[in-house]
Amino acid sequence: MTAPTTPRGLTVGELRTRLESAAPPRLLDVRSPAEFEGAHIPGSCNVPLDTLREHREELTRHLDTDVVLVCRSGQRAGQAERALAEAGLPGLAVLSGGMSAWEKSGAPTNYGQERWDMERQVRLVAGSLVLVGALGSFVLPGLQVLSAFVGGGLAFAAISNTCAMGVLLSRMPWNRRPSFDPAKAVAQLAEGR
Repeated sequence: MTAPTTPRGLTVGELRTRLESAAPPRLLDVRSPAEFEGAHIPGSCNVPLDTLREHREELTRHLDTDVVLVCRSGQRAGQAERALAEAGLPGLAVLSGGMSAWEKSGAPTNYGQERWDMERQVRLVAGSLVLVGALGSFVLPGLQVLSAFVGGGLAFAAISNTCAMGVLLSRMPWNRRPSFDPAKAVAQLAEGR
């Protein structure tokens, strides 16, 4: 088994220059629909990472290599790049620093209803579970196992660069737009080129 390669990073400045060119790249934002609704780069298409993984073969039929993947920090976009490469579309670029870097630079951004990003939600849930496990163990001996389990999960998430809790949270109702339809997202990509 070969080690995963590091996706080709594109700085905010490089992306802005490419977006202003005669042939701008397509932007594929892999954050949750709620995160996308809160803030996104104008012209980007939202296909959440879990949806992208489920429909990657279909998506590759509507994409070429002139695509830049976007998420909050670059981590999920990197995972999306690897998933699409496995489906036969290698070499896609990832926005270095993600939307955090994009917004920090003052680049044009479409804003909607502000929501907590996925990493903040994970920190809240993980921290709450650790706190419940630690404090609850004074009342119910053995509950500290919950804290150990969450700590182990966080360590695994860091080592594997995946996050099961983030995937579960992305499926919660507050992280989904009621109107989000994977087939519609694929159709939007098909019309885009």
